[in-house]
Amino acid sequence: MSFLEMGSPTAWANDSSLYVLLFAAGAIVLALLVHAVGAVVLRRLTASNPVAARAVQHARAPTRLLLPLIALQAVWESAPDDFPQIATVQHATSLLLLLALTWLGLRVARGVAQGIISMHPLDVADNLNARRIHTQTRTLSRIVMVVLLLTGLALMLMTFPGARQFGASLLASAGVLGLVAGIAARPIFSNLIAGMQIALAQPIRIDDVLVVQGEWGRVEDITGTYVVLKIWDERRLIIPLQWFIENPFQNWTHTSASIIGTVYFWVDYRMPLEPLRGEAQRVCEAAPEWDRRLCKLQVVEAGERSIQLRLL
Repeated sequence: MSFLEMGSPTAWANDSSLYVLLFAAGAIVLALLVHAVGAVVLRRLTASNPVAARAVQHARAPTRLLLPLIALQAVWESAPDDFPQIATVQHATSLLLLLALTWLGLRVARGVAQGIISMHPLDVADNLNARRIHTQTRTLSRIVMVVLLLTGLALMLMTFPGARQFGASLLASAGVLGLVAGIAARPIFSNLIAGMQIALAQPIRIDDVLVVQGEWGRVEDITGTYVVLKIWDERRLIIPLQWFIENPFQNWTHTSASIIGTVYFWVDYRMPLEPLRGEAQRVCEAAPEWDRRLCKLQVVEAGERSIQLRLL
């Protein structure tokens, strides 16, 4: 086809494949322009809202893929039936579209969670409410992400005729969060359900001080399946979520972030206690961390040659 022939309307009408490809390229360019303009507008509109701003920020990359795919799918739907491999192209675009939607859902869920967490810092005097929100947000967001991932995978599988039954089963498992899952998946889903219980009932929270199996530490992270306990000597104790539902443990900061510290030491019987009490009071008053609730020196045990004192 010569250059002049390509410029005629008749040639364009006859060469439908070239027309469809050029139209698809134009649709991609238009979708990218819409994405660029929309990103700027949404960023300005959500600048004053940390949650919405984080969600928009995290959605930028997935929507850059999603919008052109939507435009391409519209082009393929209107393409003539004689377009080469149109069925394969439509199927591939559908798979990419579902992948982009799943990616978008995961990113938005993470962005919303980060936005909520950023509004409630833990470095305050009484961070009980902040720890509650951190725990609920992290746990529920991870459960939502698991459900979104399973749903996206199931929908992609259902685009293949031979895998529709398996995809439907996987989608049903995501819908009930694995209540009727297989025996092999039972431990995973039981931990996810335990995560929902912990998020709602909150026996533990982020930054709580726990004593678990004789180990003292702070809750560093709560994932979808386990808890990371940071021990005082920098070790990490990894505990399945289900363990906290089935076993007793100590939570020293369940109702308040305040903790009574204790110091034990032995002294001779001849040591007068009043000077020690005065010195203990002076040390407490000089410490900026003291909340001025309690400062007492008590005798707790008497030995053969010395007595044990406890400073609260």
